[in-house]
Amino acid sequence: MMFRARLWALLHFRVVRDQGVTSLVGIRAPVSYILDHMQSIPMVALIALQCFVVLFVVFHNWIPLGTLNNVKGVRAKFPTGKLLITTFINFIPVAIGLAASAFYFGRVYPGWVFWWLWITYGLACYGSLKAWWIPYLFRPDPKLAARYQTMYAATHSFLPAHNGIRPNTLHVLFDIVTVAILIDLAVLTAQPG
Repeated sequence: MMFRARLWALLHFRVVRDQGVTSLVGIRAPVSYILDHMQSIPMVALIALQCFVVLFVVFHNWIPLGTLNNVKGVRAKFPTGKLLITTFINFIPVAIGLAASAFYFGRVYPGWVFWWLWITYGLACYGSLKAWWIPYLFRPDPKLAARYQTMYAATHSFLPAHNGIRPNTLHVLFDIVTVAILIDLAVLTAQPG
């Protein structure tokens, strides 16, 4: 409702004649309108980023995406039942976060929503560090490297192999989005009101 009122105010102008000059003037002053909407930019970004994460979690191991994933390689290491359970367990927290963010869009998020999002994406970031970046950069893990070589063989990667691991592009993108969500949450958390 509040969003529609703001949109109406943006789209409806009145004609003002001052000393022979005709101009269009918005019902609301442009500066206050921009300031009001600067707070909604992080909310829109948060929902968009979460949509990517939900789609990633649901589809990246199930639907072939060309060289971005290797569904057959994943199935070689995860039978269908185990993969279904893993997908479901990973889906629930991000889906709840997205649903809550959408439900409270345009309003101040209640404390539990912030906690849910911080914990969910903090754990996702920790999981990515543990599963990909620490073995890739610092601590070799031959078993993990062998598993990843089966699961992600022939997937696109722009990073060189290191410690037997080569993070594929889709997972790197997921990690970037996860960090972007944490940055966005920091911006939203710091905003007054």
